Amino acid sequence: MKSTSPADQQLTKRLAEMKSFLEKRVKQLDEETQSLRSFLEVVDSLLAERSFRPVAISPPQPSAVKVTPRLTSPDTIPIMAVDGVRIGSILIRNGGLQITPESELQLDANSPPLRAFLVGKILDQMQSKDKESAVSGAIQPEAILTYSVEQEGGKLKAIHVQNFGDERRLLELQNAIRWTFRRMYEKATAPKPA
Repeated sequence: MKSTSPADQQLTKRLAEMKSFLEKRVKQLDEETQSLRSFLEVVDSLLAERSFRPVAISPPQPSAVKVTPRLTSPDTIPIMAVDGVRIGSILIRNGGLQITPESELQLDANSPPLRAFLVGKILDQMQSKDKESAVSGAIQPEAILTYSVEQEGGKLKAIHVQNFGDERRLLELQNAIRWTFRRMYEKATAPKPA
C-alpha cells in the first residue's frame, strides 16, 4: 500500500475543501439565478400590462382571403388578474368570442378601459379595416367583424364578437381583453376615498 506524504495529505485536504466551497457557491448562484429569473418574469408582466400597445396589422392584400382560425371546438380561456383572481373568461366558438366577467364582479360598462380602449381603439378599428377590405373585395361583407356590449344596470354582462378573423387577430384581441378586464377589475376593487 502506497503511503502518502504529509504534503500530499495537505494538498488532498485543500482540494476537498475547495471542491466543497465550489459546490456550495454553484448552489448559491443557481438559487440566485432562479430568483432573478422569477423577478424578471414579474417585471416583464407588469411592463407588458402598463405599456400595452396593439400590434399594427398590415391591411390585407386584395387577393387575400379572410382565414378562419383552426379552432374547431369551443375553447374557454380564463382571464386572470395580476393577483391570480379569475375575473372573466373568453369563450371561442364558430369564429366568434363571448367575453364574460365573473358573475360576482360588478364591472362598469362605461369605464374608459372598455369604451375608449377595447371598443374605441381595438374593436372599432378592426371593424373599420374589415369594411375597407370588403369594399376592395378582399373579404366578403358577411366576414366583417361585428360586436355588441351587453350590459344591465350599467354593469357589464358580456361582450360578443363575431368574425374576429385569423389567429394573429385573435391573439391581439385576447391581449386587449385581458388588459381591459384587469384595468376594470383594479378600478372596481380599489379602495374608495373616505
